[in-house]
Amino acid sequence: MPNMKKNTKNFETDAVRAGIERSQFGEHSEGLFLTSSFVFKNAQEAADRFSGKTDGNVYSRFTNPTVKNFEDRLASLEGAQQCIATSSGMSAILATFMALCKPGDHVVASKSIFGTSIQLFNNFFSKWGLRVTYVQLSDLEAWKNAVEKNTKLFFIETPSNPLTEIVDIQKLSLISKSAKIKLIVDNCFCTPAIQKPLELGADIVIHSATKYLDGQGRCLGGAVLGKKNIMKNVYIFLRNSGVTLSPFNAWIFLKGLETLQIRMERQSENAQKLASYLESSKNISRVFYPGLKSHAQFSIANKQQKLGGAVLSFEVNGGKKAAWKLINQTKLLSITANLGDTKTTITHPATTTHSRLTQAERDDSGVSDSLIRIAVGLENIEDIKADLHI
Repeated sequence: MPNMKKNTKNFETDAVRAGIERSQFGEHSEGLFLTSSFVFKNAQEAADRFSGKTDGNVYSRFTNPTVKNFEDRLASLEGAQQCIATSSGMSAILATFMALCKPGDHVVASKSIFGTSIQLFNNFFSKWGLRVTYVQLSDLEAWKNAVEKNTKLFFIETPSNPLTEIVDIQKLSLISKSAKIKLIVDNCFCTPAIQKPLELGADIVIHSATKYLDGQGRCLGGAVLGKKNIMKNVYIFLRNSGVTLSPFNAWIFLKGLETLQIRMERQSENAQKLASYLESSKNISRVFYPGLKSHAQFSIANKQQKLGGAVLSFEVNGGKKAAWKLINQTKLLSITANLGDTKTTITHPATTTHSRLTQAERDDSGVSDSLIRIAVGLENIEDIKADLHI
């Protein structure tokens, strides 16, 4: 098995080779272990496995060779000591918070996060006695001022969904470390092919593997990564709660990781071209994309990201009516709220991903009725541009 504490190969090689542990059959492709439980040689071995005295597979709710293969490979790519795979991106967030927080704790989160994450924090964690303070993502002073004696976590998406806002991870990590707070970075938009938060000072990285790690919109999954002493409690929560990644989905994600680098490069290239095209249109009032010099945090993106990523947003003139008209007239692009696919997707965040937020919450997060989000795929860029009829 490769050393998961430090990458010893190039990224592209790790994406294809890391974590492989072949069975006695010598299979070339990674094995798919569709089994709920595992058989022991004798009662003593069973007792030792269940107690944790010896390593090995016990039950697929918390140990499975295919899932471990995926965990080890992603850990290698992110430069993490350990990865815990979960059933979805949201369950990865749930597992992390349940493992690391207790009633009465305080968390500081960016205002610019996924709408469902806000719903989870406000409607469910609040019942449990966890308080969340929201601040402007890029405002470092606001993060400092929001810290309380019982603040346990900082939670961010960078770039954010859907406005691609960015914070300097390294500078934010200095603030969190000075207050002994763990910094969590949702790295869904960039993936380790573009950005490595742990190298920049983050303590935990979260993924919705459903997005770019799969890359073809096939399966749900998530992941939490960090040092082993932090992941220990996340693993305990997963073992007891069952927010488990299925072996089949893990196998699909392994195949996705093999092409992650080349997909992110090409999709980012397409997104850069599309963002520049949209910025030149008179029908577009504003474009949000980290690769544009007009982006408010362009210099930070240039420092901590290898590329701009594949997601962009823009505001059309004419509000919701104009936004819906543009979306409805597309024939090639897929009208769906998912992202990370090889197929370009388009959505209206205010009435989809952020629709369950109140109008005040949407206004606070900058999600206007005129905003459209596009996750750029692998189609020819000229076909994508032509389908927008701008």
